[in-house]
Order: sequence, then C-alpha cells, then structure tokens
Amino acid sequence: MKRIIIVSLVASLCAVVYSTLINQENFYHPEFSKPRPSFGIEAAHAYPPAVGILSSSKNCMSCHVDNGPWNEDNLIVDILDMDTKKSLKQSDGSFVIETERWEQKKLITVVGWIREKSVPAPYRNAWLYLDPSTVGTLSLSKFAPDWDVNLPLSCRVVGDKLPGYENADITSLPMIIQPMSNAKNAELQLQIMLTKGESIKGNAQEGMLGNYFERKVFLKIK
Repeated sequence: MKRIIIVSLVASLCAVVYSTLINQENFYHPEFSKPRPSFGIEAAHAYPPAVGILSSSKNCMSCHVDNGPWNEDNLIVDILDMDTKKSLKQSDGSFVIETERWEQKKLITVVGWIREKSVPAPYRNAWLYLDPSTVGTLSLSKFAPDWDVNLPLSCRVVGDKLPGYENADITSLPMIIQPMSNAKNAELQLQIMLTKGESIKGNAQEGMLGNYFERKVFLKIK
C-alpha cells in the first residue's frame, strides 16, 4: 500500500512539472518569440544570461533603457586583486589582469555609487564579463575562450561592505580566472547596469530605472 502511494505521488509530481514546462510563456524578451526547436518543451530564459548566452543580444540595452539618474561622476567600478586588495585600474579607466598560464587569479568585482543626497541610491547592480567575439556562438561561456572562470556575471542587491568604500552603496563579489593550455591574451567588455524598481512583466523597458556602463578589461598571460 505504501509503495502504491509513493508511486502515485511521484507520477502526480511529474505530471505537474511536465505541464508547467510545456505551457510556459516567455514574458521578458521579445526576441525569444521566434519558434525554436525544443522537442515539445519551451526553453527557460532569465535576465543576466540573456546577453550573448540565451540570445544574440550584445548588451543590456537590447531589452532595457538607459533612463536612470546615475552617471559616471559618482559611479564606482573596480577590479581588485583579492590577495593584495590592489586595484587593477589603469589611467584610462580600463583594467589589466595579468596571470601565468594555469595560475588561478583571485579577483573582486566592485560596482557601486558614491552616496549623494540629491540622487537615490541604486537598489541592485548587474555586471557581465563578455568577450564580444563569442556572441552568436554556441558556447555557453561568453568569457574569453580557453580561460576558465567561476563567476563572470551577477545581479546583486547593494549593501556589501568593503574597506575603502564606506561612503558608497556597493556590491562586491569574488571571481577566479585561470588561463588554460590554449588561452591567449584577450579583451573583454565589463558591462554594468545600476537599477532601481521592477520591470513590468511583458515589457522590460518600463517600470525600472537603470543606467548602463562599459569598461574594457585586458587579459594578459605573463
């Protein structure tokens, strides 16, 4: 009797999951409305990975608008060496990350906004390290080819604490990169969005304030 009950519960759960998958609608990205082979099951889509990974979008502006109150003046974008806490920023605002082949380089990505009374702080920060040459390819990783990475993107609510940024609302997360046997020097885009509010379901261009920024990141093998 117990076995029959268990089998019945499992069968019911499978039926619910299958029904959810085949009837799932995509409300967020109009570009995904084109028919795609899915073997009867609709593919799932999500925001940060939509750039280059789930679509051929080159940046966040394919779905969102640059309509927020934040600008370059108070913007914080930094990449730190995790061990030394030294910034890898260059005089022109770009970043240079140097490492030996097979070495695991530990970094911290810092994104934020220096507090200003006349401008509300962003609620969340999103960022993505992207090699533009990988957009449109079948690779799930849009980081530089033959470079291993454990956290190339994130969308995180502000409020992290880091020495040196006490007067700002920031997000900071660690990342490890490692050049593999065939890795070469590469140039990445660090794409950033500061946002506040929520997008309207079915129209990502309404309901949320956001500003988009880019930085160049150069990967170099010693």
